[in-house]
Amino acid sequence: MQKKPAKVPVHRPPPPKHVRIIGGDWKRTQLPVLDALGLRPTPDRVRETVFNWISHLRDNDWSGANVLDLFAGSGALGFEAASRGAQSVVMVDTHSPVIRQLETIKDKLHADAVTLLRADALAAAQSMALRGQRFDLLFLDPPYQQSLLEKSLPLVTKLVSQDGLVYAESGTPLPFGDEAPEWLAPWEPVREDKAGIVFFYLLRLRAAT
Repeated sequence: MQKKPAKVPVHRPPPPKHVRIIGGDWKRTQLPVLDALGLRPTPDRVRETVFNWISHLRDNDWSGANVLDLFAGSGALGFEAASRGAQSVVMVDTHSPVIRQLETIKDKLHADAVTLLRADALAAAQSMALRGQRFDLLFLDPPYQQSLLEKSLPLVTKLVSQDGLVYAESGTPLPFGDEAPEWLAPWEPVREDKAGIVFFYLLRLRAAT
């Protein structure tokens, strides 16, 4: 009986040492990425596509946008929004080293529109909803394989403003359609695409029937 060949372990590439801001006042500015805590920043190519989508839907007007980046990590999404002129950007992360690095970047850029919050993302979302906070744009780019989109999307239904948008990133395709799970059912994709192992979506709440 022939032996099966041994499985070769798959080695994922390490995170990049830097990501860059794509557009706005701080275009081409590099943001350092901590080589710790499993940080997996949204690739530049994906971010460029997503912000093109959002800018088109907003007629290139970011001036009134209130933004929440619930899993801030490298800060690439939140600082990109601030660079383009968002009115306010709240960035949440649970890890102290990440927040300290984001504070350094904020100070360097004089990013006065940015507020940093060290907290558990899900607890922060619940607290903001209780306070009646609303956001025009929310970024959900959590660590993969931890069911965090399943837990966070139901919470942000109470945080997204009327006609607001949610960016969601996943390591597997989201199961929209007739068989959509309860946590996904309130949402519909406005735009969607795939790059490598990254599935990314721009979502909005379905109209009430």
